[in-house]
Amino acid sequence: MLILVTNDDGIHSIGLTLLAEALAELGRVIVVAPDRERSAVSHSLTLHSPLRAEEIRPDIHVVDGTPTDCVNLGIHGLLPRRPDLVVSGINRGGNMGEDITYSGTVSAAMEALLMGVPAFAVSLACQGGRLEDYRSAGEIALELARMILRYGLPEDTFLNVNVPAGQIKGLRMTRQGKRRYEDMIVEKIDPRGRKYYWIGGGKSQFEPIAGSDFMAVEGGYVSVTPLHLDLTNYRSFDGLSNWCSSEHEKFFTDQSE
Repeated sequence: MLILVTNDDGIHSIGLTLLAEALAELGRVIVVAPDRERSAVSHSLTLHSPLRAEEIRPDIHVVDGTPTDCVNLGIHGLLPRRPDLVVSGINRGGNMGEDITYSGTVSAAMEALLMGVPAFAVSLACQGGRLEDYRSAGEIALELARMILRYGLPEDTFLNVNVPAGQIKGLRMTRQGKRRYEDMIVEKIDPRGRKYYWIGGGKSQFEPIAGSDFMAVEGGYVSVTPLHLDLTNYRSFDGLSNWCSSEHEKFFTDQSE
């Protein structure tokens, strides 16, 4: 097996190192990771400047780009052949609810899916985390990788995995949760009397939705959320049907055609 490993915490992240070590049991692991932390860059792709990649050790490449760049460059340029699997992580901190739309970790797995390669993202749902917690997350990633390589994934699907710190009770298939956005902006004054701001300075809060990623992690379970690329809200069609009425028919054609 050939496995591509990346992250958004950067090449020196302990989570990246332990993930690569865990997955080495399955075959050859090649790391292609950003040269520094690239958290919250989402699905950003570098288009207006060249990318530099350097193999700093055998099968370990560092790229001065985003996680999405790393996957794209890895699959199309750095790896000797198409990988059998792409794994992104182990992220420092959870990626649940709407946070997945910001996450470079999750977006790296999404990019792999776009390239037609099975993928999942794995995060340790706590800030900091002990070495033992990262090792546990690595063991979870190894087992999930085994299952994906054996059974495959449904079409247009990748997995977002969040591992709780401490004792793990098991795994649960979950839905994407919903975050409460409160006090996200922190305002400060610099030594010269000018205002400056930190985005995301508030404490994370989530809705207590049964079956969600957040509730699973809160209960001590690993959350495994299947995601796909189609963002269409199909349930909204009925609610928007009046937009297609005769009053606006010059803008909307018959949906049955």
